[in-house]
Amino acid sequence: MLHKKHDLHAHTFMTSLPYRLRFAPSPTGYLHPGNARTALLNYLMVRKHKGTLLLRLDDTDTARSKPEFVDAIKEDLTWLGIQWDDTDCQSAHMADYMATKTTLVSSGHLYPCYETPEELEIMRKTLLARGKPPLYNRRALELSAPEIATYKAEGRIPHWRFKLNRLPVTWEDAVRGTITLDTQHISDPVMIRESGDPTYLLCTAVDDIRHSITHIFRGEDHVTNTAINIQLLEALGADPSAFSFAHFPLISGALGEGFSKRDGSLSLRSLRAEGYEPMAINSVLGTIGTSDAMQVFTDMATLASQFDLSHFGRSTAKFDKANVTLINKKIVHGLSFAEAKKHLVAYPAVDEDFWERTKANLDKISDIKHWVDSCLGTITPCISDSDFLKTAHDLLPPVGWDEETWDTWVMHLKKHTQRKGKDLFMPIRLALTGEEHGPELKNMFLLIGRKKVSERLMGLRA
Repeated sequence: MLHKKHDLHAHTFMTSLPYRLRFAPSPTGYLHPGNARTALLNYLMVRKHKGTLLLRLDDTDTARSKPEFVDAIKEDLTWLGIQWDDTDCQSAHMADYMATKTTLVSSGHLYPCYETPEELEIMRKTLLARGKPPLYNRRALELSAPEIATYKAEGRIPHWRFKLNRLPVTWEDAVRGTITLDTQHISDPVMIRESGDPTYLLCTAVDDIRHSITHIFRGEDHVTNTAINIQLLEALGADPSAFSFAHFPLISGALGEGFSKRDGSLSLRSLRAEGYEPMAINSVLGTIGTSDAMQVFTDMATLASQFDLSHFGRSTAKFDKANVTLINKKIVHGLSFAEAKKHLVAYPAVDEDFWERTKANLDKISDIKHWVDSCLGTITPCISDSDFLKTAHDLLPPVGWDEETWDTWVMHLKKHTQRKGKDLFMPIRLALTGEEHGPELKNMFLLIGRKKVSERLMGLRA
């Protein structure tokens, strides 16, 4: 047993045990950036310290947990480059949770409560109306045998709460520093629902012991859960000081909005479908909320080598797609054709020459479709100066174009028209591409080819 005050302050975060961490999503929806960040930070810690990562599926919510979400979680993590060493499902251990319930009831740590959800809500609202915190009053501990018999006769089935010892719990958090929570200000948490199903808190404690987890990385919304968890671990005969905790500030969207797996907000799958590179997402998720400057990481090993818990701040960080796009663009611009080729199977016309001439204008690899259509497909030219374009057409060099052809043509155009700069190039760009911006005209010129260039300068749809 721990001392009267659960003091884990002296516990050093970096244990001498092999690092064993877990990512424990509920398969009730698709992963969003907040989930992905938790998975990534656990993985980076494992990579840096040569530990192991458990993918534990918290699937005891049988009504909302679905096999397709399990598959989606694994697919998304694999796409990000997050590798796990073991997999487990909580639904496979229901017998263990029930056995733990029996143990905790016998030791006096669990007690039955017969209030209905409606009665509990009335209690909560009454306390709030009085300006008091909505803490459970432990009325169930005072029930007489006749009262319990009456409830049972009414057909009430109890839920079971864990009896907190109402003493302060202190631990040294790797991100937030020393944390002390007084459990007299926390309601005794429900461990077994009226349905008989165990709750997250009970299952997590049992599983963390079973899997010999050494480090628990999660969001700061779990700080109160950690105080409960420490007392629960002790009640189960485990040593809470064997666990190291790190609670990261939550992240939000660019406008401060939260993420949810069930409300249609931004998901990892949607980012993937939009064509973002996994390392662009990892580069952003691995650095937001830290003192590190956002930069391009092209592999997990480099990102893991620079991962440092001491760099994390306390304020909410914003996951902005604009930053992902910026990093993604830099990654794409640095790809050789050999590296990009596996992503270009849908565009067989794209060879190395086409890739090198257009990649500087791509935010995502999938953007190349636009330039394939523009250069090799059919467009309607935008004719802004027909006389000038006719002159440009008449001065077109004959077949056999090469890298010098563009410069030669432009030189002749300047002499004949006395134009330069935007007055010279914008009418040509609009005629050849129908757009005001894009890859260098010299590159577009060669990719479009003489036949189409000739037709487009004449205003023909080609």
